Amino acid sequence: MIGIAYRPISRSLFASRSVFTKINGRFFNVLALLEHQEGKSKPASLSAIEAAKRTGGDVFAFVVGPNASQVAQQASKSVDGLKQVIHVENNAYERFLPDQIAKVLYENAKKFDASHVFSAHSTLGKGVMPRLAAMLDVMQVSDVIRVVDEKTFVRPTYAGNVNVHVKTEEPVKLVTVRASAFDPTPAIDNGSASVTAGVDPQPAALQSWVSENIIKSERPDLGSAERVVAGGRPLKDKATFEKTLTPLADKLGAAIGATRVAVDSGYADNSLQIGQTGKIIAPKLYIAVGVDGAIQHTAGIKDSKVIASINRDENSPIFQHSDVGLVTDLYEAVPELVEKL
Repeated sequence: MIGIAYRPISRSLFASRSVFTKINGRFFNVLALLEHQEGKSKPASLSAIEAAKRTGGDVFAFVVGPNASQVAQQASKSVDGLKQVIHVENNAYERFLPDQIAKVLYENAKKFDASHVFSAHSTLGKGVMPRLAAMLDVMQVSDVIRVVDEKTFVRPTYAGNVNVHVKTEEPVKLVTVRASAFDPTPAIDNGSASVTAGVDPQPAALQSWVSENIIKSERPDLGSAERVVAGGRPLKDKATFEKTLTPLADKLGAAIGATRVAVDSGYADNSLQIGQTGKIIAPKLYIAVGVDGAIQHTAGIKDSKVIASINRDENSPIFQHSDVGLVTDLYEAVPELVEKL
C-alpha cells in the first residue's frame, strides 16, 4: 500500500452549519448523488450510498431531474441508512447534462452543509464530480474501493496493481465510488428518512444534447450481472461473436461483454467493453472466451469471484488471472459446454 495525503486547507468552505450529526466529537453530513432511470434508483448509486454510510456520518441522498420527488419518496422508504432525501424536480435536467447537475449539486451541498459528496464512478459521476471539485476548489478522490474513515480512502492505481491509501484534509471531500467494490445498500420496506425539496438555481446549460442510441436487452446489465461471458479478438467478426457467445450466455442467464480489441474491431457495441477504459465488473462467474488478458482488460475483471478462461494459447496472460483454464479451440469447447449445460 502507498499512503498519500492531500494538501491541508484551513479555510472552511461552508462556514454556517445548521444541520449536524456529531460522531466522536466530529460533524458529518454526507450528500450522496442518487442516479435514477425510468423511476428506479440505479444499483451503482446504491453502492455509493453504502460507501457513504461507512464514513460514519448522516447520509443525505440527492435526487435531481424528472420524477425526482417520486424517486425520493421511494428511496426514503426503501433505501437503508438514509436520514434524509433531497429532491430537485425539473424537466430541464432530463438529460442530466454534467454542467447543470454540478451547479445544482453545488448549491445543495452548500445549503445542507455537506462535509462529503459521494457519487458512483459512473458516466454521470465522472462528468459531474470534477466540475463540482473545480467550483469548490478542492481535489476529489476517484474510483474508491474502500472507505477507511471519514478522511481516508483506498483507490487502485497502475491498472489495479497498486492500492493507494489517500487521506484528504479538504473542507469538502468529493468521492467517486467503484460500484463493484461495494454491495448496494440493502433494500428495506419500513424506511423513515425525511423528504425535503432542495434548492434549484436553474442554471443554463453550457452543453447541448445531440442524440442517444439505447440498446435494450432482456439480458442482465453488464455492470451488475452475476454471470458474464466475454469474447475477444479470435472471434473474427460480429456474426461469429454473437453466434458463439449468445447460446452460452442464454444457458447461463449471463450478460455478454467484450475486450477493447473486439469493440474496436466492430464485433461488439461500445457499451459491452470491459476493462480500464470500459466497465469494471465483479460477477460471481466470468467466462473469458478467446480473451488474451491484456492488463487494461484484467483491471476490469480482477474482482470476479471465479474466472474461467478458454484459449488455445497456453501462454496467454489470461491464465495467470484464472481460477479455471481450458487450453483448447474455443470453437470446439463452447458448443460442447453449451450442450452439456
